[in-house]
Amino acid sequence: MSVHRSDSSVSDSFTASLPRGTTAVVYCEGQFGEQDGKTANGLVRHSEKYEVLSVIDSRIVGVDAGLFLDGTTNGIPVLDSLSAAIAHAGRVPDYLICGVAPADGLLSAAQRVVLLDGISRGMHVINGLHEFLNDDAEFVAAALLAGVTITDVRRPKDKKDLHLFSGRIFDVTCPRIAVLGTDGAIGKRTTATLLVQALNARGIKAVLVGTGQTTIIQGGKYGVALDALVPQFCSGEVENQVVAAFEGENPDIIVVEGQGALSHPAYITSAHILRGSRPAGVIVQHAPKRTVLGDFPMVAMPTIASEIALIEAFADTKVIGVTINHEMMTDDEIGDVIDEYELALGLPATDPLTRPLGRLVDMVLQAFPMLEAPLASSTR
Repeated sequence: MSVHRSDSSVSDSFTASLPRGTTAVVYCEGQFGEQDGKTANGLVRHSEKYEVLSVIDSRIVGVDAGLFLDGTTNGIPVLDSLSAAIAHAGRVPDYLICGVAPADGLLSAAQRVVLLDGISRGMHVINGLHEFLNDDAEFVAAALLAGVTITDVRRPKDKKDLHLFSGRIFDVTCPRIAVLGTDGAIGKRTTATLLVQALNARGIKAVLVGTGQTTIIQGGKYGVALDALVPQFCSGEVENQVVAAFEGENPDIIVVEGQGALSHPAYITSAHILRGSRPAGVIVQHAPKRTVLGDFPMVAMPTIASEIALIEAFADTKVIGVTINHEMMTDDEIGDVIDEYELALGLPATDPLTRPLGRLVDMVLQAFPMLEAPLASSTR
């Protein structure tokens, strides 16, 4: 395994700051399966760092978290309290992860109580919010008393350690794909993760570069919490992570996780992802049944066609396919929309969670046929 400089990956320093141990409980009261529960949703679907033992959400006690999210059991129960989670584990788990991700990134009074309770019981806290708990006197005192750590995943590096755009991206010779979308919390990270897994399973070496706190918490090797940075450094930090992934892994392709939407009035991070990673191709994730933006109901959702046109006008890239978020859709409706988009847009379309992942890989191979070379050589 390659050794990287300390500035190569946010998650490298994150890993180094954590004590030994792997078990975790994810706190997501009132939000599991919802848009503002996306960090918990992501951890239930995929985690390289933690063994997730349970999720806390008293609305849906007793359900299997995987069955609730995706229709497939994964043995992670949803429980009603931290006490129940500890009882289920048979001991105090190592970590309590704050799995809620509200738009304002702040803790409510009730959420503070639960996290402080976890600290008092000897659990290390992983916090992905914009509110940094290491700046909060009550949390700092509680952690010192209990002898545990608090990790604020979104805390940026010192400005002296941040990167401006440098042009090093032009030395990255493998193709990059950005998975963008038409709204926040629409499934971009899930699609990007599944795409990387599926490409690697087909013998194509793919690496994920994360741009949000959830990917970092999941254990992603390369990534930056982009929405916590001063905008001056956003494009440069994306570029730096892509270059680090290229130099450290020698991949066939790099997949970059999207944030928000290029058309979104509140989030500009998609612009920095396009500028910093300079992707040769873009996959656009869309929720056909969503009529207004998730956290901004006063704003209508863009159409998939308008988002594609905006992306291609803004950056020197091409949209290579469309992926579907199937919320509020039946299986027949998903199939109809896939057919409709392919006909109207002239692009391949699929739903990564309900259709074979081979369709997602084929979407990439259709745009980048040269990637079939390593696949062919690996089967000789």
